[in-house]
Amino acid sequence: MLVFFGWLNIYATIHDESHFKILDFSTLYGKQIIWIVLAIPLIFFIMLLDAKFYERFASFFYMFAILLLVFIFPFGKSINGATSWYSFGSFTIQPAEFAKAFVALGVARLLSDKQFSLKIRKSQIKAFFLILLPAFLIILQPDPGSALIYGAFLFVFYRENLPDYYIIIGFIVILLFISRIFFGFQNVTLFIVSITIFGLMYLALFRKKALKKGWFNIVILTMGLIVYTLSTQFIYNNILKQHHRDRFEVLLKIKKDASDIGYNTNQAIKTISSGGFFGKGYLQGDRTQGKFVPEQETDYIFSAVGEEWGFVGSSLVVIIFVIFLLRIIHKAESQKNPFSRIYGYSIASIFFLHFTINIGMVMGILPTIGIPLPFFSYGGSALWGFTLLLFIFIRLDAYKTNEW
Repeated sequence: MLVFFGWLNIYATIHDESHFKILDFSTLYGKQIIWIVLAIPLIFFIMLLDAKFYERFASFFYMFAILLLVFIFPFGKSINGATSWYSFGSFTIQPAEFAKAFVALGVARLLSDKQFSLKIRKSQIKAFFLILLPAFLIILQPDPGSALIYGAFLFVFYRENLPDYYIIIGFIVILLFISRIFFGFQNVTLFIVSITIFGLMYLALFRKKALKKGWFNIVILTMGLIVYTLSTQFIYNNILKQHHRDRFEVLLKIKKDASDIGYNTNQAIKTISSGGFFGKGYLQGDRTQGKFVPEQETDYIFSAVGEEWGFVGSSLVVIIFVIFLLRIIHKAESQKNPFSRIYGYSIASIFFLHFTINIGMVMGILPTIGIPLPFFSYGGSALWGFTLLLFIFIRLDAYKTNEW
């Protein structure tokens, strides 16, 4: 349903009087048909492999993903300033889309080991390294949007007994990043040091025994927070591009959108709201047909849904996605094999983050980050990547036994 409805909206964003043939393969919607058709033999291939194969060779899949991301730098093709694609004639493949499935297999393999426990510090370091390595390589391309998706594995770690205090740390990390943008590096650092001094003074005056045991940990934590804040300054100024920084600052109301920094998002919001409750009708959206929203067939595809199908159609898409996610979680929880369960939760988390960020971005709730809407946006790499993610799990689910 998602693939079919997605293609209808891709067609709507490209359609004009000079492109009315459905099987015009020179157009983006024509190329998407090719990617959809070619996804069918991919599905058959995934389902033909023995389910044990995916667990047995999960580590090799992970290493293959890392190699794909490493070799993109000397052999990849740069598009819009990012070296994120391998080029094969007129077609390009984005390895970051496939890496998600392979990393999910690697994570499932590590966490399902009987001797592995996320309650142990050494195991926690291994798990975080496993997801930070591909994320770091993707950031270097640079493609911070795709790298952000690896944060989805934190949901999986939490499901697999990661200590609760990591949630607090995660909240602090996000808060510090936003504070760094809003208040500046020096002010945030001063705030961290001040809190530490007040904390130590409180312990010295009222909790002298606690001070003897915990002052070193407090100082180490403070230094860690300062180093992290310093790293966010480096990432913000050197990794993120100017248009990424502008979008964050406009969203946080730090600067006015005087130079149309948020042009795409503003146009998407207007396009969605113009659809009203029932929409203007398929191929009747004047803003979609007028090409008001740049990249509408990819990152902003949901705006076409809002205009031509209205609130009713948009709600239907959201409901289908929610049912889809709940179904994956239900199937994951019913797995007898830990590897299958962890992999199921991994793909549910990845789909959830894609869905939430993409729609939140289009509606202006979240910063503009270029990631596709699963099974909906135009793009062969994304479609195949999501197909790989999903059908490996379907193959694992088809092989339910107590022991492998």
